[in-house]
Amino acid sequence: MALHLRLMSTIGTVAFHTLGCKLNYSETSAIGRQFSAAGYQAVPFKQGADVYVINTCSVTDFADRKCRNTVRRALRKNANAKVVVVGCYAQLKPQEIADIEGVDLVLGAAEKFRILDYIDGIGGGGKGMVRAGEVKEANEFVSAFSFGDRTRSFLKVQDGCNYKCSFCTIPLARGASRSSTIDQVLQDAEAIARKGAREIVLTGVNLGDFGNGTEVIEGQRPKKEALFIDLIRELDKLEGIERFRISSIEPNLCTNEVVEFVAGSRRFAPHFHMPLQSGNDKQLVAMRRRYKRGLYADRVAYIKELMPHCCIGVDLIVGFPGETSEDFLETHRFVQELDVSYLHVFTYSERPNTKAVSMDGVVPLQERRKRNDMLSILSEKKRRYFYNQHLGETRPVLLEKGKKPGFLTGFTDNYVKIEVELEETWINHVVDMDLTEITAEGVVKAKLPVNAIL
Repeated sequence: MALHLRLMSTIGTVAFHTLGCKLNYSETSAIGRQFSAAGYQAVPFKQGADVYVINTCSVTDFADRKCRNTVRRALRKNANAKVVVVGCYAQLKPQEIADIEGVDLVLGAAEKFRILDYIDGIGGGGKGMVRAGEVKEANEFVSAFSFGDRTRSFLKVQDGCNYKCSFCTIPLARGASRSSTIDQVLQDAEAIARKGAREIVLTGVNLGDFGNGTEVIEGQRPKKEALFIDLIRELDKLEGIERFRISSIEPNLCTNEVVEFVAGSRRFAPHFHMPLQSGNDKQLVAMRRRYKRGLYADRVAYIKELMPHCCIGVDLIVGFPGETSEDFLETHRFVQELDVSYLHVFTYSERPNTKAVSMDGVVPLQERRKRNDMLSILSEKKRRYFYNQHLGETRPVLLEKGKKPGFLTGFTDNYVKIEVELEETWINHVVDMDLTEITAEGVVKAKLPVNAIL
């Protein structure tokens, strides 16, 4: 054992920092396991390391600023460290990142999982070597899942996207849609179970597109080996994981079959996150979304019919080119009337090489921010209303250590965030809890039911 530790220390230390989505977190963990297998010791990012790996996002226009700040933070800890940047931003603007002082290596979408092939060929000093080919070269699926000190794991089952939404750069950053296989996903899930995680969150760019097709039509099965519904049916049989959660699914791919399965499943949480983006059809057409708002309303209604307790989250973009004040108010009214639980609101930002960037009707930034604020207020009202509906109920909660001293935090099956007084033995366990009241911070207080048997 002592010899093993000495060997590891001669190779070096590595630290990771992830910007962006759950998919990025799963991939950072997969890259981290490659370093560990090679003999590197992982250390916290705030600690001095020999190698820093920064996994970037391109969803917002702050990608450049965040990347630069993260590089500076790394070099303040170790001015001689090797700094490697990967991820969506690295694929879209590799030379821009390479020009950041202190960056040694930039890897594109097809190269990031071969990071160890390049790491020995660079020396700390910010030479800015770029290895980022065309995105079409990212044509293979690479398995990835996160695991750390959390009670849940993000499991990647799909990557890339064949949709061509007019505002989105993800197809340019990640390539065409491709998927894992059911057998591989089951192997990954079993590995996660062995590590002790209680919940798996299924992630992907276009999760419902699992199997590489781009359309799922009710009553018609596409010609491919497996669909998303087949995947979740097999996962539901898996022992060792108490709860599965679907991270996000397009409304046109969230079929009746998927909803009905979740409603009757053993382990899948009653929680759907479906991107809407706009509540009026004019914007949806301009955005090149594959549905109208009527379909979205039908999806919400069917979910609530089968699962009145189900949590439904919504993605929205405000300030899209051509969105007038009347258009926005129409979206606000539409969402206000929907029986949904919370909103993720994004302020539209111009992305190079997208159709939307050259559209007329640019909305002033100040107006975009105002609209974001209005929907954010609506989101908080909806979240509190949803939480209020479940006060007095007893629901299963996956508990973990939170940031607040003396308390545990966690989520119910239907995604109500709770806090309960600290009991060490409950950490990383699903415990039935009475939901009692909502705190000023918008979290639900919980307690053990009377006569509970643990």
